Amino acid sequence: MLTSTGSILALDVGGKRIGVAVANAIARIASPLTTLQNDAAIMQNLQELIRKQDVTHLVLGLPRGLHGQRTAQTEAVEVFAAELKRYIDIPLYWQDEAVTSRQAEAELSARGKPYRKEAIDVLAATYILEDFLAEQFSPASAHPEQAA
Repeated sequence: MLTSTGSILALDVGGKRIGVAVANAIARIASPLTTLQNDAAIMQNLQELIRKQDVTHLVLGLPRGLHGQRTAQTEAVEVFAAELKRYIDIPLYWQDEAVTSRQAEAELSARGKPYRKEAIDVLAATYILEDFLAEQFSPASAHPEQAA
């Protein structure tokens, strides 16, 4: 259970870009924040963003195949997370990111306005964070003795 008063940051890690969403640990409302280039400066850029946003918890979307199987992207994100742990000293959580990118693309398409791929990434990160918050703060997780 999260008990901090800082921010929670969620990442949708892709090969070229990383979508970033943020929520205040008290208000627990996920908001799109930015998209970062996944390049040689990413760890430094994430450290700076974590500092600026007063991040106390970090959530990474865990990609899986349609049937829950591991994929090449699953392994790539796990390698990214292992590298990231060398640069940060805050708790890191995994959140299933099943179809978040497709969900984001569908929502953006439904708006009927042009959008860039970066918009998909940041919205997918927001969905990842919303899912994480819903699981962490559901009545069942807050009061395990009441869970069915």
